Formats: sequence, structure tokens, C-alpha cells
Amino acid sequence: MTDGTPPNWSFKHRDIVILQELAADPQVTSRELADILETKYDIDVSHVTVSETIRKMREANVFNEAIIPNESYYNFALFEYKFNTENFADGWRDAMEYIRDDEHTLFFSITNGEYQWTSVMMFGSNEAEARWIHELYKRHGAVIENVRNSAMHNVLKFGADPELFRALEHFE
Repeated sequence: MTDGTPPNWSFKHRDIVILQELAADPQVTSRELADILETKYDIDVSHVTVSETIRKMREANVFNEAIIPNESYYNFALFEYKFNTENFADGWRDAMEYIRDDEHTLFFSITNGEYQWTSVMMFGSNEAEARWIHELYKRHGAVIENVRNSAMHNVLKFGADPELFRALEHFE
């Protein structure tokens, strides 16, 4: 993931359309994408240019790619972390890195409110999730006052909708 700094990218309409089509079908080839751009959007561009544009956007961190296993293989859980403010200054970084870098962490963010970190985690079983929580408290219980976790059953959507990329038009 990025450090939160927006990429330095000057969007063209073509770039936004490429992102939309990639979101709709991440496996689309640059040749197929060049054909789609021409037939659907009246954008005449070679597959080489499409491929180069995707590569440059990837290098500029315009989008992130991740391999995510099918949700039927894992239990997903939403975790929210409340801090022990007395020990926060001394141990927050170690706790944050422990959660961020853990193999079970799919998504990790800083939020506001009483619970100020949030993560979406993936576990192979309920027992693995319970062991992870136990280990978190053993290692970082001085910093983490409470973990509120919720099972995420029946994941119904997992991915960015292609239309979301229309919001990038204000960057043109």
C-alpha cells in the first residue's frame, strides 16, 4: 500500500477508461483492451500504448494489485482496536507493525472514534482467529486495551466497481 500521498499522475480520459475496464475484468489483455477502447469508447490506441500506460500507472502507484484468495477458503473478520493510552506512546509502533505485517491482515487503516485502528483479517478457522487474538494480547496487551471483532459472513461483494473510477475525472 502507499503512504497516503496521492500519486503524481495527470489523468487522461483514456487512463480512467483503462482503470474501469481493468476493474471489470482484471484478466483482460492489452490487445483486448485496445479493442474495447476503440469499439466502446472510440479511443484509437495501440495495445503497446495500453500496456505502457498500465505499467506507468502501476509504477506511479495509481492503483494497487493484490492476489486475494476466493472468500470461500477463509473466515473474514472485522477487527477494531481500542488503546490503553497509558502505554500507547511506548508501544504503538510495534503493535501497529505487528498487525499491519501479519499474514492474516488483508486491510488495515487508522480510523477515528474510540476504536482507532481497523483491520479486515482472513483466517482458515475460528480457532486460528482465537489464537491470533490471544497472541496479540500476549505481545501487545499493554497497548491494546480491547479488540472488538466481528465475523463477516457471506461476503457478497469483493472488489472495486468500475464506475468508481469516474471520480478520477476531476484529476484530469
